[in-house]
Amino acid sequence: MGNFIDYFPGLLSFSQMPLEMSIARIFLILLGFLILYLGYKDVLEPLIMIPMGVGICLVNAGIFMMPDPTTNTAKLGTMFLDSMVTTPEQHINALQVYFLQPIYALTFSNGLIACMVFLGIGAITELDFFIGNPKLSLMLAIPAELGTFLTFPVAIYMGFNPKEAAAIATIGGADGPMVLFASLQLARNLFVPISIISYIYLSIVYSGYPYLIKALVPKKIRGIPMKEMKIKKVSSGEKISFSIITGTVLSLLFPIAAPLFVSFFLGVVIRETKVNRYIHLADDVILTSSTFFLGFLLGCLLSADVVVNPKMFKLIVLGFVALFLSGVGGLLGGYAVWWLSKGKINPLIGIAGVSCVPSTAKVAHKCANEVNEEAFILPFAMGPNIAGVITTAVITACYVTQVQML
Repeated sequence: MGNFIDYFPGLLSFSQMPLEMSIARIFLILLGFLILYLGYKDVLEPLIMIPMGVGICLVNAGIFMMPDPTTNTAKLGTMFLDSMVTTPEQHINALQVYFLQPIYALTFSNGLIACMVFLGIGAITELDFFIGNPKLSLMLAIPAELGTFLTFPVAIYMGFNPKEAAAIATIGGADGPMVLFASLQLARNLFVPISIISYIYLSIVYSGYPYLIKALVPKKIRGIPMKEMKIKKVSSGEKISFSIITGTVLSLLFPIAAPLFVSFFLGVVIRETKVNRYIHLADDVILTSSTFFLGFLLGCLLSADVVVNPKMFKLIVLGFVALFLSGVGGLLGGYAVWWLSKGKINPLIGIAGVSCVPSTAKVAHKCANEVNEEAFILPFAMGPNIAGVITTAVITACYVTQVQML
């Protein structure tokens, strides 16, 4: 029997690794199938979850004993990629061995993938309500960062250092590219588990937040149609001017996050200039391809050694805490503007301040529309949704800048 297994290095590798690694590997293969199925059924975000599920399945199936050029020994590994290379010599060796290494080295490790996603998001973002009602939008976005603020001390209490805690806390902003950026800047050693946990949770947000809304907001209030509130029509010229001025000011104040600001507002400018070839490039090509490779590479990074990391369970808990607190904070902000407006503003738009563009805005609209078909609040929810992107970027920049000094 042993001779038979010797013909199949993937099966043989089970006998060459610790028992807990073998169990974790089987668990991840099954998890990959589950994520793929839920993405296929549209329960989770299919654009991210389908390629991620495939990656998780195959990377944990394709483990075998391979040579380690740095030590002239053999180690368990895959032909997919190595996220831990640091020196130029290691990069050159990795590029010759791993088939996904060029994509990872040239787009992930330098944060380019986050900027590409932000460019595409900017190209599909409508700014009318935000520009017409900036105070209201920001008033809703700030409390929706509750998880971003409170998860930091909780993570410190659970044993993470300040840089790691700050990277974990950015999950509360519900902005995937921002989490990638922060974890690469502050906690490269935890980049893989933080990024994977954040994207899985962000995909669950669409199906999980409605339960939070129904638990905290009475049915009668959820159906407020906001008919008395008008959306000011903003010209393309005003949106372009706003994008240039705001992007310049934010880059001046927080230069560490300037690549993200530039990418997002460039996407907005592309949308408003109405050059169809640019819009097609930003939306259909850049956003689609970067989202695909983002999901696929994150899946391929989730191997058994990541799961058996003793910090993994803490990260799972903290990721949930961050997004739960941000959702609660968003609804509390929504209640505040509902009370100040004497019941004219639907408080559900507050949860859109959790800046998972445009998912949380769609969640708010869906929950309102289920109660009252006349409650078309999506355009109003996009205001705090966009404000949430900006506040998350600012807080992330503050974390990256200030925590480096600790």
